[in-house]
Amino acid sequence: MSMDPQDSLTLVDTPRAPGHSRPTRRATTMVVLISAVAVLTVIAGLLPVPYVVLGPGPTENTLGTLSDGTPLIKITGRRTYPTTGHLNLVTVSVTGGPGYHLDLLTALRGWVDGAVAVVPEDVVFPPNTSASEVQQQNTQEMTGSQQDATYVALRHLGVPVGEQVVVQSLVSGSPADGHLKPGDVILSVDGAPTSSPEAVRAVIQAHKPGDTITLSVLRDGKPMSVSVVAVSQSGRTVVGFYPGTKFSFPFTVAIDPGNIGGPSAGLMFALGIIDKLTPGNLTGGKFIAGTGTIDSTGSVGAIGGIQQKLAAARAAGATFFLTPAGNCAEALAADPAGLRLVKVSSLDSALAALADIRAGTAAPSCTG
Repeated sequence: MSMDPQDSLTLVDTPRAPGHSRPTRRATTMVVLISAVAVLTVIAGLLPVPYVVLGPGPTENTLGTLSDGTPLIKITGRRTYPTTGHLNLVTVSVTGGPGYHLDLLTALRGWVDGAVAVVPEDVVFPPNTSASEVQQQNTQEMTGSQQDATYVALRHLGVPVGEQVVVQSLVSGSPADGHLKPGDVILSVDGAPTSSPEAVRAVIQAHKPGDTITLSVLRDGKPMSVSVVAVSQSGRTVVGFYPGTKFSFPFTVAIDPGNIGGPSAGLMFALGIIDKLTPGNLTGGKFIAGTGTIDSTGSVGAIGGIQQKLAAARAAGATFFLTPAGNCAEALAADPAGLRLVKVSSLDSALAALADIRAGTAAPSCTG
């Protein structure tokens, strides 16, 4: 039986709805390629990248309370005075880091957001550092910042403060490790009284590697003598500990910043303490934010994340921002609309600037 060619065609080509044609091999290939590219793009976007995102963090009024009602600065054993206005510390939020790697899509969103910065992870977290180690370092820096802020505030007010040189921390595996302990009060080194951490370093560095150095210390209130052998490190004579200063105050200044670490709130802590211990108020009722490290001499140091801190301050309602002199160029480049950038270099200069703000006169500005 023969088959008509038309019948043969009908057997091969099944009927289609009007207006539809059979897809070509090229079209099918394109669909497959586009789908593959889309899948690969999604996968690539979820891959971890060695960056972290810095964004505006929470702000807290050093004159006020935390969300649970706890005073940020609580002073007991000394008369305090009512305060008004705001002296807000500002923070930076960090997304990414050890144990939480950033994905490409999040990084890309950060690169187009003017309020955040995307930086290499090792800029914020040193290599081979765990999240817990970073947290511990931030906590130690915060504790030191609180101590220095309290010291300079009380010294400014003429309140006597006791000082002791102590072992702040030890270098693991060093000659001092196992002989000294953190918190040991250093009375003398080789018989020379030590009135400051700098004096301790000077006596130790006057020795040669291999010399035995004897330290007189108080441990838990008991005097004892400790001998260690000095070694050389980066051309310096060391024994492997970091000296610091422990202050003893005549009344209690308790600072609770909540879940905030690092040293950059030192200036605002000092101003908050002074405001609470003096009649009147430092702010004139205005909303003032600021940042800056502070050391035991009252010098204010530059900090990181100024762009994000300015954004956080403005979002909270601040109209003045106490800016470390070392951050002025970065702050001006961020162009924080609605914020007056007040330039400060020390506790005294910050107090003078606040007096200008209260009086309605021009305070020193980052613009010169």
